[in-house]
Amino acid sequence: MVSNIWDDFLTIISQEVGSRVVDTWFKAVTLRQWDATNQVAYLEAPNPFVKDWIKTNYVPLIQFHLGRLLQVHEMRVIILDGRVSEKETKESTAVELTQKKQTVNTQESSSIIRVAPARSLSQINKGYVFDTFVVGPHNCMAYAAACAVSEKPGSTYNPLYICSSSGLGKTHLLHAIGNGIKMHNCKSTVLYQAADRFVHEFVHAIRSDKVRQFNAKYQHVDVLLMDDIQFISRGERTQEAFFQIFNTLYEARKQIVFSGDTLPQNMKGLNEGLQSRFLWGLVTDIQTPDLDTRIAIIKKKAELGQDLVDDDVAEFIASSVNASIRELEGALVRVLAFATLTKQKVSIDIAQKVLGRVAVAEVRPCSTLDLDHIIKNVCRRYPYTAEELKSKNRSKDLAFVRHLAIFLIKKFTDKSLRDIGKFFGGRDHATIVHALQKMEHNVAASRSLQELVSQIENEIARSP
Repeated sequence: MVSNIWDDFLTIISQEVGSRVVDTWFKAVTLRQWDATNQVAYLEAPNPFVKDWIKTNYVPLIQFHLGRLLQVHEMRVIILDGRVSEKETKESTAVELTQKKQTVNTQESSSIIRVAPARSLSQINKGYVFDTFVVGPHNCMAYAAACAVSEKPGSTYNPLYICSSSGLGKTHLLHAIGNGIKMHNCKSTVLYQAADRFVHEFVHAIRSDKVRQFNAKYQHVDVLLMDDIQFISRGERTQEAFFQIFNTLYEARKQIVFSGDTLPQNMKGLNEGLQSRFLWGLVTDIQTPDLDTRIAIIKKKAELGQDLVDDDVAEFIASSVNASIRELEGALVRVLAFATLTKQKVSIDIAQKVLGRVAVAEVRPCSTLDLDHIIKNVCRRYPYTAEELKSKNRSKDLAFVRHLAIFLIKKFTDKSLRDIGKFFGGRDHATIVHALQKMEHNVAASRSLQELVSQIENEIARSP
């Protein structure tokens, strides 16, 4: 019966997310057991990579569709590692169920203003620690600042603002800070929260007349880690509520850490009061990692999963994905999952079959490369001249080509952002940062644009 239900589930989600996702992830997973008494579904993944990926990206989807097939309104999903012994599995499962029951019992106890204890507030991912964060030139400042905050919360870099495009590791650093603080002081109340979730909670608090409880939850923490803070800027009342929470925590010398995909001064819709407060402490960023760092990330992730990946395979995977670390990890997981399912050794042939693209030679910064040479290669594909790219014309199509040229110049050269801005008609630092962030986001989201960038990169590297 259980296997038939899982087959039906795969058929349903194949229509929703596509057969490729099902073939890559879900066919490697099995429904081991359905505990109808506790309404818990136990899934088994072939390795830690598939387990973590499913847990991070697809649990709500599983709860919704599998719950409908099992005819339950609420269910828990526990994903087991197939490599772990049955004894260890039972012990970890028992601990997880006990923790969830304690959380439910705590939430059911009533008071005038309910403030959850530190353990139920934290929501910290125990796997995201400083030891598993791969440091390179692209993120060394953000890493150093995060370490300093974890050692002396409330006194060093308060608030700390980490800016980067999606998938480059800012969420990892937020959780690492939380884990580091809890390690130094287990009694600290640490709260990690996504900003969109904060907005949702605030709206619900208004509708249910529980604004006092909402404020108490956030104002009684020792450390607030707010992810994707740009979502705060969507509503005035939400900003007002967060403004008061920020002031309360800051005045009490509590540590506040933000992450966002935009610098505070460039965040649309953000009021001046919050913007100035975000800039009170340290603002640091994370750039796209170079090839050597991406290879190190591949090797580190494989090592954590107790898998062996040869240097040439790691370099191939790292060369195939040059934007988001999340995409890089996803590529590694797909390769390892395919090798596990087909019972083959991980090789370049396997990686080529899974990733379906040829590795791109890494482009290393050069101080002597002519900037006009890069623009010339970009303009070959578009009806614009170098003079137009440097002009004040801000038309949408021209701006895209200009951003692409800025992106490639930053990648191919060691020019500073100020020098790049000066080259493009005297544009300021913030404009160049915005162009880089926008193009990095576009490249990460579009396979066709990735291929185009790779083609231009190869042309620039080959041409004199």
